[in-house]
Amino acid sequence: MPNLHFINAKIVTREQVIDSHLTTAGGRICTVAENSPQTDYAEIDLNHDFLLPGLVEIHTDNLEKNIQPRPGVLWPSILAAAMAHDHQIIGSGITTVLDALAIGGLRKGGLDTRIFDESFAAICQGQEQQLFKADHALHLRCEVADPNIEKLLPRYGKHPLVKLISVMDHTPGQRQWTDLGKWRLYHRDKRWTDQQAEEVRQERLELQDKYADINRSLAINFAQERQIPLASHDDTTISDTRASSQAGITIAEFPTSLAAARTAQKYDMSVVMGAPNVVRGGSHSGNVSALDLANLNLLDGLSSDYVPASLLHSAFYLAEKLNIPLPQTIAMVSANVAEMAELTDRGEIAVGKRADLIQVSLIDGLPVVRKVWCAGERVA
Repeated sequence: MPNLHFINAKIVTREQVIDSHLTTAGGRICTVAENSPQTDYAEIDLNHDFLLPGLVEIHTDNLEKNIQPRPGVLWPSILAAAMAHDHQIIGSGITTVLDALAIGGLRKGGLDTRIFDESFAAICQGQEQQLFKADHALHLRCEVADPNIEKLLPRYGKHPLVKLISVMDHTPGQRQWTDLGKWRLYHRDKRWTDQQAEEVRQERLELQDKYADINRSLAINFAQERQIPLASHDDTTISDTRASSQAGITIAEFPTSLAAARTAQKYDMSVVMGAPNVVRGGSHSGNVSALDLANLNLLDGLSSDYVPASLLHSAFYLAEKLNIPLPQTIAMVSANVAEMAELTDRGEIAVGKRADLIQVSLIDGLPVVRKVWCAGERVA
């Protein structure tokens, strides 16, 4: 990998935005200085664009959209779908991504199970054979009401690429789907009659009653034994969040209410919200607004969730609309989330960190990714 010297850059560090120079060598950041060092490194003139740390994504479902680009359409090669997903990720300025794969929602087995198996294998193959431009790891989302958790988590959770485990419960009538109307709207492609929807709801309530408590404990104990960071998904009530904290969970992903977010902060849990929630101005599920949490200083990190480009956009949107300092909002999509996932070698522009960097222009207020470097190597 080449040694690089960036000039005429507006560098966003953890604390400030500075007009400065930056050098990299061996895939690491060597210097960040106002005065140009004397080097024979390859010079890159950023023409006063922003130089940001590569973004860190800890929860994205974008791979699913490439595997099933239309309802009922399964792409013939899961690996090809994973590579297409990787291009979207790197093109959005995300240099580290934890691909979120759901262990659960598999009540009928068959196709969904095969998609999980092949998705896991494709991410591992792409990473191990250096087929990807971004650095990929895995986030296993455990649907606690699913009977397959006990079988699948020990099989897949021991892989070294697994960097995060979360527990979630999408049983309709609570958490994300407290509003059953929103649940029906989300599943509108299934074209359930009222009777069919009620049958599905009752079936899932039965599964929740039978498996949720057991599987939640299983997933939490598994993660703690292997020292893998833990996240809760869609905590809604004060008791939800308190229980998560007491179980040793450190990340509150997408809390659905202000009370849950405030409780997470009280118990020193990091709050992560969806970047689409920021950009759109609200939750698609009708839950608490990420903008409201940011206004109340209750927001620690962001996830692109289902729109990779939303991650960078949301950081600049928060800085512009809420007057939050740009270094603080950039940290929400880089340093803060890297720390949550215990990825301590990246996520900020500082000497010794990985040279994961992105050049960004502002065009009519919209951040545009111009170039991307991953571990000092130009990848986009």
